[in-house]
Amino acid sequence: MSNRNNRIKSKSRSYRAGLQFPIGRIRRLLCEGHYAERVCAGPVYLTAVLEYLAAEILELAGNAAQDNKKSRIIPRHLHVDIRNNEELNKLLSGVIIAEGGVITNIQTVLLTVKSTIVGFNKNHISKERSRLCPVDVTTNIIMATNTNV
Repeated sequence: MSNRNNRIKSKSRSYRAGLQFPIGRIRRLLCEGHYAERVCAGPVYLTAVLEYLAAEILELAGNAAQDNKKSRIIPRHLHVDIRNNEELNKLLSGVIIAEGGVITNIQTVLLTVKSTIVGFNKNHISKERSRLCPVDVTTNIIMATNTNV
């Protein structure tokens, strides 16, 4: 009678490894799939890798949801963050996320720079223009107009 009360409660492999994903289920799936004759520490390692990838993707998608002032992660957040991250994009290059949309790719040459240039005088160039455009475009225009005369 005292042995039943003093028995130590069993702990799962996930609890002992400090993981949230189920190691037992991963082990069962590896055994059923006939990937190898023996699976010793493989399920623990695979579970840790899967948990890390899930945490990484969810962290990036959560940041994207906060940037868009949303409280829920939608497939669009997942898709944008996976495609913007170089390593995840390479890993999940063949994956299509439903309702993920399309990543916009606008080339910088096509973007117009807003400026408030009144004339060809250098003093009228706005601070934004000089910050965005490191090359002084107005000097080149003035020089081009002087050579044509």
